Amino acid sequence: MAKNNFYVVWRGHETGIFASWDECRKQIDGFPGAQYKGFPTLNAAKAAQKAGYSVTPKTKPLLSIDSNSRPEPLSICVDAACSGNPGPMEYRGVWVETSDEIFKQGPFQHANNNVGEFLAIVHGLAWLAENKMDLTLYSDSVTAISWVRNKKAKTELVAKSGNEKVFQLIKRAENWLQKNPAHAKVRKWETKMWGEIPADFGRK
Repeated sequence: MAKNNFYVVWRGHETGIFASWDECRKQIDGFPGAQYKGFPTLNAAKAAQKAGYSVTPKTKPLLSIDSNSRPEPLSICVDAACSGNPGPMEYRGVWVETSDEIFKQGPFQHANNNVGEFLAIVHGLAWLAENKMDLTLYSDSVTAISWVRNKKAKTELVAKSGNEKVFQLIKRAENWLQKNPAHAKVRKWETKMWGEIPADFGRK
């Protein structure tokens, strides 16, 4: 599990980004109502510092489409790309505000875009859970979001020689969703309002 290497203090004896827990603790010990959080990367800490402190309630996540607001600055997004249907597929996750890449997987042979979008969402949710980050994840795929909601990839992709890994990943993703129902919130990226999702591969 990745550890927190940077700490943002919004309210404390001194505020800012600190590179160790000991330094962070000095700013919050004895300070009423101190506000702070830890992050695994400096970019995440900078994005959080700019976005401001917020407390995410520990409630069951909602998969929603919200066309009346802007994307949350401190959030991640995912996207997939596939050359052909089926064809070689890859996916990745990035920070919404900075477009810095968090993870990238593939190419996987004899796959399709919907499967890639599904795997990307679950990979992102697992990454957030592993790093104990209560952040929103965005995807521009209504199909993949519905698969995540139902905890099942209803793909018509045909299993064949060369795409065994893809089906292994699908099964693993479905199992993860079954075992982790209280995952982070997934929201639809509103392309018409906000432009291309930052995780887009730019191959259109």
